[in-house]
Amino acid sequence: MKIVVAGAGAFGTGLAIVLAANGAVTLWGRNNAAVAKMNQSRENTLRLPGHSLPENINVTSDISAVFDADTVLLAIPAQKLGDWLSEHAKGLDGKRLVACCKGIDQSTLRGPVAQIEAHVPTATAAMLTGPSFAADIAAHLPTALTLACKDKIEGPYLQASLSTPTLRLYLSDDVVGAELGGALKNVVAIACGVCMGAGFGESARAAVITRGFAEMRRIGRALGADPETLTGLSGFGDLALTCTSAGSRNYRFGQSIGAGQAFGQNTTVEGAATAISVSNLAQKHDLDLPICRVVAELSSGKIDPETALTTLLSRPLKKE
Repeated sequence: MKIVVAGAGAFGTGLAIVLAANGAVTLWGRNNAAVAKMNQSRENTLRLPGHSLPENINVTSDISAVFDADTVLLAIPAQKLGDWLSEHAKGLDGKRLVACCKGIDQSTLRGPVAQIEAHVPTATAAMLTGPSFAADIAAHLPTALTLACKDKIEGPYLQASLSTPTLRLYLSDDVVGAELGGALKNVVAIACGVCMGAGFGESARAAVITRGFAEMRRIGRALGADPETLTGLSGFGDLALTCTSAGSRNYRFGQSIGAGQAFGQNTTVEGAATAISVSNLAQKHDLDLPICRVVAELSSGKIDPETALTTLLSRPLKKE
């Protein structure tokens, strides 16, 4: 298998490092200057400092390297994935394309696998998702993820090929559940960060995690996800990590909102855009997702944390 990781951000770099334990890997980035700097220092000092790139990682900005591979891991932000696939569809024809981003596209309301299927229908589409931080993966700390793929032959092949001594992959054929779990947990993580940044306390965060998980299951039922998927690594597992750790960019983003502080402009926060997408999906399917709706309004600056809290607490009482 000839593997390329497309996207030289923190997660893409971490994946390239851990996969290099199995053999040669190419890491593709679009920024020529950033790629040149990585080749010179053998480290992604901007996105993942402190983790050296093994000698068998080739870092390049030449798109032909992506087209020469048979398996491409797409570590490209969810809101940019569709345009990237559309631009390079011809060169990706017939390849194994593994989405490694989490979110729902605002313009199409598609998840990453659905984006692959729409733009490159001849490709084998899969998704790698679950509880993981780039720094942990790059440090070869034990990590378990879900590999979701509907293809009964290519799925097990990808599972075996992309697992490493420290990266354990569990196979699922429920790509819808994997997409939704990865997307919704980022939205709930922002809400949890707001709770802690605004000083609402641990009890409030626990309530948000629990009710956020209920919203995840609610939209999962509506879109045909397997309920078991959402209780696994790609659902509850990822939710537990992202909502309780400052290592999560979405959680830190929420903290900054809650504390009334600015947040780094160079940091990708998938949950902010996904909250808007999920709110639109909820409206389309007539679903009640109050936490997702509030996060969409918080992220766009329409309301403040106190108003968000009042909005949620003033809802009619109901059974659990």
